[in-house]
Amino acid sequence: MSSTLTLDAQPRTVAVVSWKTPIILAVMTVLFALLPLLVPRPGDATFRLSGGGELFALPNLVVPGTATAWIAVAIAAALTAVAFVLSARRIRVPMWLTAVYIIALVFGFLAWAAAGSSGTLPVVGLLGGALALATPLIFGALGGVIGERAGVVNIAIEAQLLAGAFTAALVGSLTNSPWAGLIAAMAAGVLVSLVLAVFAITYYVNQVIVGVVLNVLVIGLTTFLFRQVLAPNQETLNTVTPFKAIPIPLLSEIPILGPILFRQTIVVYLMYIVVFVVWFGMYRTRWGLRMRAVGEHPQAADTVGIKVARTRYMNVLIAGAIAGMGGAFYTLVSVPRFNPEMTAGAGFIALAAVIFGKWDPIKATLAALLFGFATNLQGVLSVIGSPVPSQFMLMLPYIVTIFAVAGLVGRSRPPAASGIPYIKS
Repeated sequence: MSSTLTLDAQPRTVAVVSWKTPIILAVMTVLFALLPLLVPRPGDATFRLSGGGELFALPNLVVPGTATAWIAVAIAAALTAVAFVLSARRIRVPMWLTAVYIIALVFGFLAWAAAGSSGTLPVVGLLGGALALATPLIFGALGGVIGERAGVVNIAIEAQLLAGAFTAALVGSLTNSPWAGLIAAMAAGVLVSLVLAVFAITYYVNQVIVGVVLNVLVIGLTTFLFRQVLAPNQETLNTVTPFKAIPIPLLSEIPILGPILFRQTIVVYLMYIVVFVVWFGMYRTRWGLRMRAVGEHPQAADTVGIKVARTRYMNVLIAGAIAGMGGAFYTLVSVPRFNPEMTAGAGFIALAAVIFGKWDPIKATLAALLFGFATNLQGVLSVIGSPVPSQFMLMLPYIVTIFAVAGLVGRSRPPAASGIPYIKS
């Protein structure tokens, strides 16, 4: 008599269900539904789709404000239900669902806010301004992604942006060349990153503490130098020749997308290139493989001959140079002079974009664009006479940041060795 024991050869996987995303979507849907319910807006909302200079002008889009808001609520509720079903089936909520949800709610909110107003909502100006405001955030977020992928938490993004802005203004004024200011801003970002790297990599100091100290130090140093050096000599040391917008032939004439993407300054065009280069280098080159290796398992990387300390140093310095370019945007594009604390916490929003983007350069860029849109929205709605209180609009970028990091990001895992110093045994 024989017996046969059958074993299941299929590997078993245990899925961890995260209910955070559907719950936060449900909360946001309910909160948004209160707008048309408690404060219905009579009249229509007019979206101006043409910015001027396109191959052909698109007609204005006119929609009923309150009805459009309720349609957005219905779409958001349906997507929320789908998110709950997916989570119940132990399936991760896809990124496209969150993106469609955000677009629906944003369009519904804009229609509600602009309903009955005397002016039209300039879509091209809104999105183009959002891209401009998001540019320094994107540079800062890319610097944060590179640093953390290499195993170093870059809390000092704010310091790198501010140092870049100050140096760009000073050198750009002395040389009367925005290009010299841009290069100097990159050097300033590298210098701040070098201090971070020395303490974090060589002397094993807590990386978060070093980053916070650098932020405070650079804020104090640039404020002191502004008052003692720049303010008394505004004409010679704090008057910059800014970069001019350069429209790209043909591409700049595409309706909607052309004025937004291809009528920008050279710094924005460089941002396009840097985003692609960082993404390609991180996932398609030996540099990116070694960077991710020392950020995930430095001991294993060391055993195969990768010099962990040198790799981390190199990537932290590269991250500083990229963040410095973002700082240069403030004084070489946005405002042709330096003002104390002009970055206004942008480095911390960029850090939130890193987390929201799950330490991926493309996703972090999209997150920074969302934050830039929220920042620009406050100005546009105030111009068209929206009833939304100005105090709320000032809070909007930070509310979006909190919701994005707390809920919409879902489950995320940072690089395993991020923030952990490597001590070779």
